[in-house]
Amino acid sequence: MVMEVIWACLFTAGCWWFGTGVILWLDRRPAHTFSRSLAGWTVLLALSFAGVAWSMREVSVFNAYLAFGSVIVMWGWHELAFLTGWITGPRKTALTPGATGARRFAESVQVMLYHELALVANFALLWWMQAEQPNHVAICTYALLWFMRLSAKLNLFFGVPQTGAQYLPPHLSYLGSYFRQRAVTPWFVLSLSAAIGTWVWLVWLAQQGAVAITTGWVMLATLLGLAIVEHVIMVLPWPLERLWGWAMAARAVEPVLNPPAPPGKHA
Repeated sequence: MVMEVIWACLFTAGCWWFGTGVILWLDRRPAHTFSRSLAGWTVLLALSFAGVAWSMREVSVFNAYLAFGSVIVMWGWHELAFLTGWITGPRKTALTPGATGARRFAESVQVMLYHELALVANFALLWWMQAEQPNHVAICTYALLWFMRLSAKLNLFFGVPQTGAQYLPPHLSYLGSYFRQRAVTPWFVLSLSAAIGTWVWLVWLAQQGAVAITTGWVMLATLLGLAIVEHVIMVLPWPLERLWGWAMAARAVEPVLNPPAPPGKHA
């Protein structure tokens, strides 16, 4: 049992680390490669939906791994589509100088509206696929990723000490104007406390024997822990190169005058 837990933790951490690194690496390649990268990942996206559909049919160790890995690939497609500039929002310019309050919020929503709608549509599709299926690892993994990413975006909006704007690719550099760099806010304390509290509660339930320590449960608990680490990085000056140096090596990046063509089409 101990080894099963260790392998599930390592698999989750590996998917998180390697998946993030691949996205960073692809996004830092020359702009003319974006269409090919998106086309290739779209094939993986189709396979991930097939994997999720298969995994939902039965609760097993194999299906837990299949569900989790498939959702990571699925999520990666959305991240790549956003970071290459293909699916962002109707607004593609910097924040209006001096904009505050409702105007700043409205413009912030506009720069990533289509991306958020795509994530919600994907969630809805998974919800439909889940009907009357016994294995919930896939939809729980996606829900956890979505909620923690939403929390991170809100923290960037309200303000954090380390915004990470320096890591934005040139074609999305305007997004940095929407981030707010400031001391820790009440929202950060609340969101981080809620995440840590949920993680502690999950571990406590397992220790009390109130829940079964399944492979899927271990993966979700590990993923939540990694999401908490990502939030902590918003406060501590921890350079991402220490985690993904191989993916963030200096590369020749071409300026992007227009968003890349949809997968399967060349600009």
